[in-house]
Amino acid sequence: MSLPSSTVMLYVAIPVVAMVAGGSIAAYRPPTPRISSMIQHFAAGVVFAALGGEILPDLLHQHAMLPTAVGFSLGVALMLAVKHFTHSDEQGAASTRSLVTAVGVDVLIDGMLVGVGFAIGEAQGVLLTIALTLEVAFLSASTAAALLRAEVQRRRVIATVTGLAALLAGGAVIGTTFLSKLTGAPFVAVLGFAAAALLYLVTEELLVEAHEVPETPLTTAVFFVGFLLLFVIEMAL
Repeated sequence: MSLPSSTVMLYVAIPVVAMVAGGSIAAYRPPTPRISSMIQHFAAGVVFAALGGEILPDLLHQHAMLPTAVGFSLGVALMLAVKHFTHSDEQGAASTRSLVTAVGVDVLIDGMLVGVGFAIGEAQGVLLTIALTLEVAFLSASTAAALLRAEVQRRRVIATVTGLAALLAGGAVIGTTFLSKLTGAPFVAVLGFAAAALLYLVTEELLVEAHEVPETPLTTAVFFVGFLLLFVIEMAL
């Protein structure tokens, strides 16, 4: 039995607060480039685990190839369009705009998935909330660090991560109100779209940004720590 919308939003408030806190802490205590790279590796591992543990299994079980392909293709097209339209001659500004846009799409989708998860059942919703809280706290810190390196003012950094947190809450409202009622091909297409957006965030944003700092075995290992941590939590629940 699904929970009331008011209860769902109380759960959603946990990752929203974590996102604002993670970005604000990073804004006032900027991490070193090495620590930023480790945070980005960790966030990438968590996002990748969320993709592999929550979205891809659902797509496989649906056995709906055409809706999956359509949704996935639309997700790829959107993210490539974002990359194209955020391009400018000033590479630093373009990079941060692209990152913020990709993170915005990611947290909007994550919020939607949490809303859908609670519509399916309380246990699924709680699992998604835990995964999302881990993901967005480090994702927000990573985004704030990238903005600071691009010499964005601190108050704008905090305003940006707060706006991203609002997108997360908005996504949960959309997921609870509208997407939870989808069935069949439209629902599969939404999952395919989400898979493409999350893959883009990991491969074209977080890890690209993280690799601007010379790699060490430790920073590489942090990716797998993030993946394993979320994967173990998923198995435990």
